[in-house]
Amino acid sequence: MDVTSPTTTAAEVAKLVAVTLGIEDRPVTASTPLFGSLPELDSMAVVELMAALERQFGILLDDEDVTEDVFTSVGTLAALVDRKRA
Repeated sequence: MDVTSPTTTAAEVAKLVAVTLGIEDRPVTASTPLFGSLPELDSMAVVELMAALERQFGILLDDEDVTEDVFTSVGTLAALVDRKRA
């Protein structure tokens, strides 16, 4: 990837998910399913991931933001980040 090219929210979230869950050795993209598909994504990992998203993107997430719909895929999680940043 060219260093000067803009990075999409989904790509940034994908990288953050991989690092937070310790799965950098696997491909993680916007279409990567989350809940029910990644054994590493347990309740503690959700808390860690939410905190990492807040730090990385300068957003504030509420308990109401932690839903099955939001954690369907990396893309749906990135959509939440975009909504919170707007």
